[in-house]
Amino acid sequence: MSTRTSFRLALATATAVSLTGGLLTLSVGAASAATPAKYADDFNGDGFRDYAVAGLGGDFTVTYGTATGTGTTTKTFTQSSAGIPGTAGDAGGYGDMFGLDVAAADLNRDGYADLAVADFTEKVSGKVSSGAVTILWGRKTGLTGTDATRLKVTARSDQGFGKEIETGDFNGDGKADLAIADAFSSVYVYRGGFAKSGTTGKVTKHTLDATFENTGMVAGKVTKDKATDLYVLGQGYHSDKMTQDAWFLRGGSTIKPGKVTVVNSSTPDYSPTGVVADFDKDGYGDLAVSDTRSNNKAGSVVVWRGGSTGPTTKYRLTQSTSGVATAAAAREYFGSDLSAGDTNGDGYPDLAVGVPYENVGSVEDAGGVHILRGGKSGLTGKNSQWFTRASAGVPGSPTQYENFGSLVRLRDIDRDGDKDLVVSNDYYGPSLLLPGTGSGITATGARELNVAPVFPQ
Repeated sequence: MSTRTSFRLALATATAVSLTGGLLTLSVGAASAATPAKYADDFNGDGFRDYAVAGLGGDFTVTYGTATGTGTTTKTFTQSSAGIPGTAGDAGGYGDMFGLDVAAADLNRDGYADLAVADFTEKVSGKVSSGAVTILWGRKTGLTGTDATRLKVTARSDQGFGKEIETGDFNGDGKADLAIADAFSSVYVYRGGFAKSGTTGKVTKHTLDATFENTGMVAGKVTKDKATDLYVLGQGYHSDKMTQDAWFLRGGSTIKPGKVTVVNSSTPDYSPTGVVADFDKDGYGDLAVSDTRSNNKAGSVVVWRGGSTGPTTKYRLTQSTSGVATAAAAREYFGSDLSAGDTNGDGYPDLAVGVPYENVGSVEDAGGVHILRGGKSGLTGKNSQWFTRASAGVPGSPTQYENFGSLVRLRDIDRDGDKDLVVSNDYYGPSLLLPGTGSGITATGARELNVAPVFPQ
């Protein structure tokens, strides 16, 4: 899931926010007694997508979907909630990070989506910040702490197990799997099926080298086989310089670690965000990843085209790209949050790009969001859209330091078949929903939404 700008800036010097990217609506084969969950995040099995919103430390909140969008039924979970293992606030130097990253899938194939919840700061068996990942099981009444299961891993001080988590079918067998990164350079893949007893399929560990430090993870279909692939984003070290890197792991019956590619050769982004989507519709998934530190923090988005064995060539988009509405300037952090989806019905995924430190007129750091259109050549600035609080129809007015666009999501919230844009400046206040239409996002009918755009995509 996902990466969050407001937390990134507050905590960048201490640690990196985990990332949940990738366009996953994973349905897997059902057990004989149940129909598989239609959506990877339908926790109560009513046929509507739900919203698991990660927190900034110690909790997360689930809002249940309805036939017309987000509902009013919500529930917040902490480690003090009945049935959830561990002790709230029991953490080493970062504070309690239970719920900072979440990932959804029907892990036990009973027809209800389940939620994996990470806490890379959890003390386990006396080992400070060993880290833990807990599964909350879905059922007709929704998620509950009842029977919550903590995954088995050897406890080690400061390993940060659960720094990032992603769901996907990484071996292509039709069962949902779970990928978990630690705070260093390792990724653990737990294969399905999962059971409430704590058993899982085979677990494999994949490690790069000591110079690489995990800072994010993105799952999605890159090659044309059945398996989900994985990008591990991180801080590398090349030619005596700290770099921002992306490490590709190809899914399959045997997960094959691939090459490391450099996003930024001079200044790493300690909490990058990314998403996999087929922007040029060639059948291969492309990785769009933020590089907010480039060009004196003006920011950019780097796109790695997918190919038959993994990433191939790359290109870079900035606010200087032809057709993009605004000009690049220092410290705007273009790319702070990203989300992909087809916003105009042409079959090509588009990309929402947050620019939270963009000045709007004379208003400093008011912020905004670009919608970059996909097409035969991939993402471009042609026919792109730009929304701020000053855009016609958008409620409110530009406000100094609002940082509108810190968090963005594209999803069909109102279930009319068109992707909507959800925008916020933080985790706490209401979000703004800009409705989708057959020709693109519009401010007509814009309204507040009761969930922050930090739910799994």
